[in-house]
Amino acid sequence: MSHIFDALQRSETERAETERAGGDSLLLEPSTYSVATELLQIAERKRRGANAASSAPLDYPDSLDRFPALPVSILPNSRLVAVGEEESLGAEKFRFLAVRLRQLRQSRPLKKVLITSTIPQEGKSTVAANLACTLARRKQHKTLLVEGDLRRPTVAQKFGLGRVPGLSEWLRGETETMNVYRLEALGLWVLPAGSAPENPLELMQSGKLSPTMEQLTAWFDWVIIDSPPLLPLADTSIWARLADGVLLVTRKGVTEKQQLQRGLETLEPAKLLGALVNGSTDAAHSDYYQRYGPAASSPEFPHSKK
Repeated sequence: MSHIFDALQRSETERAETERAGGDSLLLEPSTYSVATELLQIAERKRRGANAASSAPLDYPDSLDRFPALPVSILPNSRLVAVGEEESLGAEKFRFLAVRLRQLRQSRPLKKVLITSTIPQEGKSTVAANLACTLARRKQHKTLLVEGDLRRPTVAQKFGLGRVPGLSEWLRGETETMNVYRLEALGLWVLPAGSAPENPLELMQSGKLSPTMEQLTAWFDWVIIDSPPLLPLADTSIWARLADGVLLVTRKGVTEKQQLQRGLETLEPAKLLGALVNGSTDAAHSDYYQRYGPAASSPEFPHSKK
């Protein structure tokens, strides 16, 4: 902006000199216009360059293995059936879900998948962790689990990672890296929530989350996002805008029809992939998945099976 100020100051001086000389016209000479235009163009080029530099993504790492590795310690009550219980019925169900997601990706852009629920205690964090571990079994597809529930983080505990910086510290500017970690034993990368912030919604709206997700999307083939529940909080609406698709977790015997309907109304129909019934005692696929597909937002959704 100093170039613009100099040009204007110079033109004003020449105008004043013209007036003192008795000139009839207050117009600037063509040469003055030329100088001012040139200086304005220089300033504009510099401004565009600065904006491009500030919005440029982080350098792509030579290898995702450059992220620090952490040992995994799965606790008995973690409910991670995809790890250590690969032959169980639960693990088979998550393999089936991974297949369906890969099929959907053949007909639509689908890389960032948001896992949410209508209310707490429906098991969405357990579903997100199991799904991420299942997708990570395909080594050619790099999978990242993002813990978007900054209020009640559980990912570090589920994998036995201890207290490590995470998304909260990155958004607050307390760390120079995104705090992504490699879980080599699982072939998975995780971005935990970190320490719970006092103002999670304000932190997510600070403007840093969107470019962060864009960069992570460029690095990874699958980004599974564990978000807070839909109804009590507004946090999930931010995650839903950033995701390519949403999978809604319900719990048999816990989720009420009215709650489910309200939760569906808060989601963009085009992004709703379907619903997963958690805690089912019936092993049949028809009971485990309900209307899994683009038509999942139909009003008769709670009662329809497919």
